[in-house]
Amino acid sequence: MLKEIFAFDQLAGNAVLIIGLIAWGLAQFLKVPIQYILYGKVNWGLWFSSGGMPSSHSALVTSITLAIGLYDGFNTSIFALAVAVSMIVIYDAAGVRREAGRHAEKLNILINEFFSGQPISEQQLKEVIGHTPAQVLAGISLGAAIALIFYFFTSIP
Repeated sequence: MLKEIFAFDQLAGNAVLIIGLIAWGLAQFLKVPIQYILYGKVNWGLWFSSGGMPSSHSALVTSITLAIGLYDGFNTSIFALAVAVSMIVIYDAAGVRREAGRHAEKLNILINEFFSGQPISEQQLKEVIGHTPAQVLAGISLGAAIALIFYFFTSIP
């Protein structure tokens, strides 16, 4: 029991982890109101899905990377690793996953055209799995802002 309490205390005092979770959670939360502002539609499912504005993946890795640099130093090996992981995640969010979404969109059009008027119902592919460059940039900006605000305005070491 004592070990569990000690582990929770360590996690609760991990500023880098807290910053990352706040940035990720805020990015996920903002997707619904931003969708409404931009398109006039409320889609509560965005809270639990990938894709959309802003990129929560980009917000998460950017906030953690910047927080590692601020708390542990920008000349550390762990910061270098965080930068490398961030580059992979951001590239994947904007490139690979976005292109997979475009493929899904085209395949859904083909399925709809092929089966139009038929009683066959095919499951649609998920089209919003990647991000536009603007969505990724918004996620990066949000993540950096959360890390800087948390670092300069809180007392967690």
